[in-house]
Formats: sequence, structure tokens, C-alpha cells
Amino acid sequence: MIAMQPPEPAPYDVTEERISELAADLRFALLAVTDAQPAAHGDVLRQWIADGRHGDMAYMAEDLDVRLDVRKLLPGAKSILCVADAYRQVSTPPPPPMPSGKVARYAWGDDYHAILKDRLHELADRLRPLYLGHKFLTTVDTAPILEREHAARAGLGWIGKHTLLIHPQHGSWFLLGCIVTTLAIEPRRDRKPVTDHCGNCTRCIDACPTQCIEPYRVDASRCVSYLTIEHRGLIDPALHDGMGDWVAGCDVCQDVCPYNRIADKTGETPPPVLPQYAPRPPGPATPLTELLRWNAATRQAVLKRSALKRIKLNMWIRNALIAAGNSLARQDDPMLREQVAQLAQQTEDVMVRRTARDVRDRLTPIRNEPETS
Repeated sequence: MIAMQPPEPAPYDVTEERISELAADLRFALLAVTDAQPAAHGDVLRQWIADGRHGDMAYMAEDLDVRLDVRKLLPGAKSILCVADAYRQVSTPPPPPMPSGKVARYAWGDDYHAILKDRLHELADRLRPLYLGHKFLTTVDTAPILEREHAARAGLGWIGKHTLLIHPQHGSWFLLGCIVTTLAIEPRRDRKPVTDHCGNCTRCIDACPTQCIEPYRVDASRCVSYLTIEHRGLIDPALHDGMGDWVAGCDVCQDVCPYNRIADKTGETPPPVLPQYAPRPPGPATPLTELLRWNAATRQAVLKRSALKRIKLNMWIRNALIAAGNSLARQDDPMLREQVAQLAQQTEDVMVRRTARDVRDRLTPIRNEPETS
């Protein structure tokens, strides 16, 4: 009997090196390729959702089978091209007048969704005429796909205990995008997988202001980024103190990560940051007295081209009220205190009024008037 030989693997259509050449002028900080395959830890994500750790983000539970297997997002997918933009500025802008509400670094400049996606579209347009008949699907946080897991498998870093991707030389200040394609792209043969370097470090866990981080697992329902950006309703007053001065996102777990500090000290040239990511209002911070005066027109003007447009006006006011309460607990400010008092009395928005009253009552334990809806 003749032993059956395993079939030869299908030949690649193109190499990663060739893709990199075609993308050279698009100025991605990082680029790497991995094969299209199911998520390695699907059971963990399913349990996370079953435990309600996704909070109000119902979309995380939708199309879960697709999220866990990119081949269901694009039938016939063979490869995933992963790219990253660096967004941490080399020099930190001067501190704004206090008291202010802080904005996470990723949103200091223009909307990264558009910045990344425009260039991914350009790269896909360059590939289509060269590889006729193949499909190219670009995605930047807009499709059910686990970008971080694919980027880690491609060799761009490892997923840290705070669940963010960490590059061993450059840290975690990166924004990710992908092209899922039916094109079979051969990864660089000299690239080795990046092993987990977190070791015994627990700095992100210890520093988290709302204690929402466990090793490699985040309770989004308590995360300051989730509370300020995704959560549409009232915020539990028990979480107010932990939210500090943040009004849009949070950078604490990245600020304390040793690999972000190592990146500052190695002497290596940091990845280039595109000018579109340069700070502008509302980042890096906005005076709280201004935020509490925002109206629909102000919000629309300030957030033009910003990734923070998903935060509704009443959410901005809610977040600013909580930050105002934390600031007033540290140091009195008559103007800010008066704004809180006015919003507790006059606003027609129930969430804003109740948040203002929660803040006022925390500062003045004795209630002076009955609670109304």
C-alpha cells in the first residue's frame, strides 16, 4: 500500500514585502500580515458577554460568530493585513486652565477612523487591479472583527493585561486598522511572534481608578472610557470619584505601563505621528466652565472631524458635571459650583439634572429639596 502524502499548501499570491512597498508612501507606523483564521479565545469572549462585562454595548453580542471568525465576515478570506498609526505626541501640550475635563490622547486630533480608513481604501484600490478577482474589505472599528488579536498574531505586539496591544519597543499608543482579503499574502519569514512580556507586572491593574481591570480582562461596565463614551444613561455615583477629571476616555492604564515609559528611554526613533493627530479642542482638555455651557451648536462646531462625535450633548454635560464634582471636592470654585447648582434646578434633560443633583448632594450631604424625575 502506498502511503498518502498530505496535499501541498496552496501557493501565496504575493509577499508581505511587496504589500509594504505598495504602502510605503501611506505612512503607516506598523504593517504586518497574518492568515485569516478563527479567534483563539472565543470561549473567553463568550463568557465575558455572558457575564455582562460589555455593559450597554449590545453590538458586542451581535454577530458574535462573525466576530470570532473573520472568514464569515468575508467568505473566502485568506489573509488579514494589519496596520497601525502612532498617535502619542513627542511633546506634551501645556496644561490647560483649571479646572478642566481631560480627553484621552487618541482623540486629541482628527478622527482616526477617517485618517486610517482613507489610506486603507487607497491601498485596497492599488491592490485590486494588480490582483483581479480578489476582494478587499477595510475596517477600522466599524465591523465585527477582533483587530487586536489579529494584530498580535501578525507580530505587531502582544495583548497586555489591560487588553491593549503592546509593541515591545514602542509601547501601546497605536490605533489599528485592517484589510481582510481573499488574497493569500505570505508573511515575512524573519518575523517571530511577540511573546507576552507583562510578567508579574500589575501596574495597570493597580492604577485603574475604578478597579475594572483583571489580568487580560476588563469589566467595561466600570471602565472610565466606557462610562464617558459608550454609556448613555446615569452613572452610578459610587463610580464618580474614580472618574476623576476625565470627560472623554481615559489613559491611566497606558500612562503607567512600563513599556510606554521604556519607549521614551530607549533612544530609538519613535514611529512618526501624522499631523492630523496634532492636538486641538476638545483635547487634551477643556475648561469645565466651558463644557457646562455647551449647546448643540457648540458641540457640533468643536467636534467637527473628531472621533468623539459619538458622545451626545447630554453625555458631555453629564461627564463634565462629574468632573466638576471631583474638582470641587478638592478645591472650591464659586463659578463652577454655581453652574452645578443651576443645572440641578433648571435643565430639562432628566439625566443631566439628576447627575447635577448627585454631584451637589455629594458636596452637600444634607438634601435641601425632594428628588424629582
